Amino acid sequence: MKNYDINGVRILECAPAGSKLRSERDAIDLISAALEHQATMIVIPAERLDDDFFRLKTGVAGALLQKFVNYGIRVAIVGDISNFISESDALRDLVRESNRGSQFWFVVNLDELAQKLAN
Repeated sequence: MKNYDINGVRILECAPAGSKLRSERDAIDLISAALEHQATMIVIPAERLDDDFFRLKTGVAGALLQKFVNYGIRVAIVGDISNFISESDALRDLVRESNRGSQFWFVVNLDELAQKLAN
């Protein structure tokens, strides 16, 4: 994991390689690491998320994201998820609504994240 600042926001970034994140326990582990590094946002590469995260009917996304909300940690999912979005209107709606807020963002790359954090 890497720890750095973008536009005054302390970030904890998960490595692209590693086991897939799929459980509330995985979320708690990330939250613990973020708190340890005084990070207020976790960057998760899309490839680190289990495919069930993007299939909203499984409940994986809801369970993980709720943990982050409970602890006040913001999350940015970074990467190309267009293949999942093309298969799910519900996911497309989630991405659109999330990106309007400030708690969860889906961005293509870190440059897009930096731009959102600057606004």
